[in-house]
Amino acid sequence: MQTYTKLEKVLRVLMYAFIAFVTLVTVYPFWYVMIYALSDSTAALAGKVLLWPLQPSLTVFRRLLGLKQLWSSYLNSIYVTGIGTVSAVAMTAMLAYPLSVKRLRGRKFVSMMLFFTMLFNGGMIPNYLLMKELHLLNSRWALILPAMISAYNVLIMRSFFMGIPGELEESASIDGASPFRILVQIILPVSLPALAVQAMFYGVGYWNSYFDCVLYIDDTSLLTLQAFLRTLIQSASADSSNVVDTATNAALSNETIRMGCVAVSVIPVLIVYPMLQKYYVKGLVVGSVKG
Repeated sequence: MQTYTKLEKVLRVLMYAFIAFVTLVTVYPFWYVMIYALSDSTAALAGKVLLWPLQPSLTVFRRLLGLKQLWSSYLNSIYVTGIGTVSAVAMTAMLAYPLSVKRLRGRKFVSMMLFFTMLFNGGMIPNYLLMKELHLLNSRWALILPAMISAYNVLIMRSFFMGIPGELEESASIDGASPFRILVQIILPVSLPALAVQAMFYGVGYWNSYFDCVLYIDDTSLLTLQAFLRTLIQSASADSSNVVDTATNAALSNETIRMGCVAVSVIPVLIVYPMLQKYYVKGLVVGSVKG
């Protein structure tokens, strides 16, 4: 059995205490939102809710999930997030890979132009006029196309591709593989951790985006979840009185409704994130080249 000195034991205890503290600080806000939404409004507004829900009730979630507009907004968000994430990751990889090839002429100029877009942009009005001229207003593509390419993500992918051993590409080129085949069959399979991170960045961005929907969408049937919840929260804020659910005789404050909206929007991200987490810690490049 491995033995530790007193100093090592103290350092291990401090390390575990620090990890526990960081975990608590990270998890507690989500936990507080859930218990606040589940608690009675009177107890929540009095500041009595700290660790556990008081007089727990599913009234808020029943009221929210009973709205038909909520489910259609969910489907719109899933469509935009799914199509947008897959398209954005594919476009990012296809743009980043050529920029990582040293023999490509003009790659530094293209990289500089990408970086330039991170500093300056046309602004809200030119973007709106562009969507209007492209006839994309009141279309889901108005929510997908503007965020499909992120210069920051392209530069991250380029740096990752540049770190892949060149022997992989050289051996595939000797066997007669085309650049596109090298990207699809050689580069991307060993880039799953980077692709997973890109998918998380784009997915969370698409899921949480609401301003594009407010700007480009007038049709209520095309509202995404975040835009709909924003409208719902605004309507709840306009009414300063509490809402009483006749079935349970429970009072629902505006703050409780806000917490319920936050919980409804965050739960899907909490479900999907653990599925991608395993790719973040894998170094698939290690061992791919021998000798």
